[in-house]
Amino acid sequence: MPEYGYFLSCEEFGPAELVEQARMAEQAGFQSLWISDHYHPWNGTQGQSPFVWSVIGALSEAVSLPVETAVTCPTVRIHPAVVAQAAATSAVMSNGRFRLGVGTGEALNEHILGHVWPPASVRMEMLEEAIQIMRRLFTGEEVSHHGTHYTVENARLYTVPDEPVPIDISGFGPAATQLAGRVGDGYITMMPDASMVEQFRKGGGGGKPVIGGTKLCYGTDREEAVRTVHKRWFNQFLPGEMGQILPSPSHFEQLAPLVTEEMVREKAVCGDDVDEHVSALRAFTDAGFDRVYVNQIGPDQRGFFDFYRTKVLPQLQQA
Repeated sequence: MPEYGYFLSCEEFGPAELVEQARMAEQAGFQSLWISDHYHPWNGTQGQSPFVWSVIGALSEAVSLPVETAVTCPTVRIHPAVVAQAAATSAVMSNGRFRLGVGTGEALNEHILGHVWPPASVRMEMLEEAIQIMRRLFTGEEVSHHGTHYTVENARLYTVPDEPVPIDISGFGPAATQLAGRVGDGYITMMPDASMVEQFRKGGGGGKPVIGGTKLCYGTDREEAVRTVHKRWFNQFLPGEMGQILPSPSHFEQLAPLVTEEMVREKAVCGDDVDEHVSALRAFTDAGFDRVYVNQIGPDQRGFFDFYRTKVLPQLQQA
């Protein structure tokens, strides 16, 4: 039986709200937490983007649940040596209950220092080199590295957990999935695609966790829930590579007319049909996932947690 967790959205909520949601998630019976790592929200309506490492520090004091970033890009905006320090400290503060989810990132968050946004193949190379650096630093030994993309000189982490921080790799295509199987401690993807899970397992991921998540909107008025998703998270229905290459929230907002409420109605779980919620999450179980995270879109967080505590999680936990 998979583990079910709650996905904290830094794009949509401020730090105090995120900490309160984590408390409600623990009380509702969720077993772990994901938290997004963004510099910008996807659009202005979402309206937030706190520094994830500060929030994780607060979470380590507020709840006892494990926490994972979903996901951090340790390549352009922040040097991997600095990400390693942040991750190691997070693991120490949470008594080893922290995992570092990583990916190749989006221009939306990573281009802000004026660097050229590399093509996907180069971003993959950068991610693999960054993982190598971070793993060496997690040992607590002094590291010097002169590689293709990064230089590290005489760096040592003095505050490290008893065990190295696990690094899970996000992948939405064959190349990233292959990288996850080869060098990751786990695999993150947002679609319940059994073929990608199989590729990961066959590519070196046997015995490693497969982790996924989905966004939905609980509400007693289904059409109002559809409008909430359409207004706040239309970006997740945009096709192709736009999510990786558009540089600012305003660019995403220009594409909002491409997404209709009908598209949301067809593709997103909206409303209070218990069977619909259960079916959406069991699709990940059927595809072979070990952990599944769910995020409630919109302001009705307390209603969502009550709904899941009393109706959805009990069904999911049945054999």
